[in-house]
Amino acid sequence: MQIRSTTAQDLDVFLRTVHTAFGRFPETPDAHGGGVWWSAFEMDRGVIAETAGRAVGTAISYPFELTLPGSVLAPAAGITSVGVLPTHRRQGVLTAMMRYQLGALRDSGEFLSVLLATEGGIYGRFGYGPATYTRRMTVQRAQSAFRTQVHWSAIEVLPRSEATEIMGEVYDRYRRTQPGALSRPHRWWALGAGMPPVAPAPRYVAVHRDAHGVPDGYTTYVLDNGTLTIDEVITADDAVFAALARFALDHDLVTEVVFKHVPTDHPLRWVLADFDAGPTSGEMDWLWVRLLDVPRALTARGWLTDGEIVLDVDDPFLGEHHRYLLTVEGGMAECVETTRDPDLSLDVRDLGSVYLGGTTPSTLVRAGHVKAHGSVVKADALFRAERPPHCLHWF
Repeated sequence: MQIRSTTAQDLDVFLRTVHTAFGRFPETPDAHGGGVWWSAFEMDRGVIAETAGRAVGTAISYPFELTLPGSVLAPAAGITSVGVLPTHRRQGVLTAMMRYQLGALRDSGEFLSVLLATEGGIYGRFGYGPATYTRRMTVQRAQSAFRTQVHWSAIEVLPRSEATEIMGEVYDRYRRTQPGALSRPHRWWALGAGMPPVAPAPRYVAVHRDAHGVPDGYTTYVLDNGTLTIDEVITADDAVFAALARFALDHDLVTEVVFKHVPTDHPLRWVLADFDAGPTSGEMDWLWVRLLDVPRALTARGWLTDGEIVLDVDDPFLGEHHRYLLTVEGGMAECVETTRDPDLSLDVRDLGSVYLGGTTPSTLVRAGHVKAHGSVVKADALFRAERPPHCLHWF
């Protein structure tokens, strides 16, 4: 078996292989080469596994920015299209591709890698840990009264084709302050890559404007048989979120509104007069994080609490084991190797889970994943973020 990097000439065989791996058939791009989920691929970032001259596995990465605690923007490789032909599974192809890809990312200077896991049992063994979570909320219109009156007169409705620039600008402002959010490069919007609302599927866009007429929030939705389904609500302002939600709930011909992506800590249920009118379901992991360079990753993010902690970090997939002293002062961190006794002993995938502040070290101690040598209260305080991380970008 040979693992190699891809070039532009490999696009057709890459697409054929990954579609076969997932049992799907390729869509036809538009006249500009866009409008399909894979149209933003950068083929110099791909990997192909070959056996006897035939492609049997694929993986590729996108160059994203990930928002870390403290509103720090850091480069992160977004891994996607990881697939192995059904005829070649459980033969070491995936492991070989992951090892090759992680090595190539490190060699190029990357220190963070992220992905969306199709199956939760696969990627932990490669050092990825679930770091953000999302859930669905369904509100019946008949029970949708709010505790206080909310006005949505500052909202206008546009077709998806007329709102691309507005959505791109609003999303970019939002993601810069939301821990766990990923960038959506202009190229994605221009090509209509990914899933709605970035993809050009039929959608309406409700745009909220501030007192000066500047767009400060939007939601995209589709109405079918009485169910109004919202792809996403994008705003950094909870009052704007409430206005956009009220607009959706006041829509004619609607019996229920489904919010597909709601942060686990979002106050929307508390806005409702009847708390039970907004049941949540389908809570799931979303963004998985892998630290490729632990000191660089820990010193890149912002910190809210001063202190120090010794982390004994095992990385079995890469065959590495290091002990680090993390010292935080004034929101900035220093991370150096040490021989001091550890406060926490953990796998690199568990470090990925706590890195954005969405999972507490104490939770993983209680689960038996992390060993605490003393109190874990200090670790919980150190790793917290200004608010729970949330990611709703699909790649």
